[in-house]
Amino acid sequence: MRIATTIFLTDETVTPVRLARELEQRGFAGLYLPEHTHIPVSRRTPYPAGGELPREYGRTLDPFVALGQAAAVTERIALGTGITLVAQHDPIDLAKQAATLDHLSGGRFTLGVGYGWNVEEAADHGVAWSTRRELVRDRLALMRALWSAEPTAYEGESGSVAASFAFPKPVRAPRGPVVGPRTLIGGAAGPKLFAAIAEHADGWLPIGGRGLTEAVPKLRAVWEEAGRDPKGLQVVPYAVLPDPGKLAHYAELGIEEVVLQLPPAGEREALRVLDGYAAYL
Repeated sequence: MRIATTIFLTDETVTPVRLARELEQRGFAGLYLPEHTHIPVSRRTPYPAGGELPREYGRTLDPFVALGQAAAVTERIALGTGITLVAQHDPIDLAKQAATLDHLSGGRFTLGVGYGWNVEEAADHGVAWSTRRELVRDRLALMRALWSAEPTAYEGESGSVAASFAFPKPVRAPRGPVVGPRTLIGGAAGPKLFAAIAEHADGWLPIGGRGLTEAVPKLRAVWEEAGRDPKGLQVVPYAVLPDPGKLAHYAELGIEEVVLQLPPAGEREALRVLDGYAAYL
């Protein structure tokens, strides 16, 4: 099983360059970074985990800039977003960012896609909350048009693009309906999410990894019903606090990669936890 990591990198934590080098030297499989552009002070949306929203949410580094630094000082580790709030981006710009990072890293980029949870943050980006899933679907389709080998036009509900020259292209070849970098969708198990994964992703990024015994077979059924290659589905438990039994259970489910949660800490503490995680490599 590949062991990757995630961390809320901020202006107060270990740097992307230092962490990426240490991950590669120790033999970890990858680094995934979350995204929040800002956190409105007068927020009303409750923190999904309960209690006060942790400090790091309002100090998060831009994941594409941070991953660009990580790519420049490594050769092997995977680099991903966990997750990109696609509804909060201009899709033409996002397609360029993702393709450039994938190109410069030699195809190591994974686009983790999320729908978001913070209503106030999304509203500042002009996102109507009830339409965010449809908006993400539309923007991903527009991005796939720009990533296609030949100039391809797209006309959607929320935006359009003319047939265009758009380079660089992502490194990976198309996989069924999926064009572009490796794409995983995060979110809670359910029919809407599983349909979206089968339609335009390589797999699922479930936060915490709970309930996979029941959920993974349901996702596989939806995946295969959509005509996707049964061997192509990827399930990557995300932000996991590990123990040997948990990882063994994931392996029994056919899971080949897990992303472990590092604390949003300075260099000394982050590397101490990383050394503990090395026992799972």
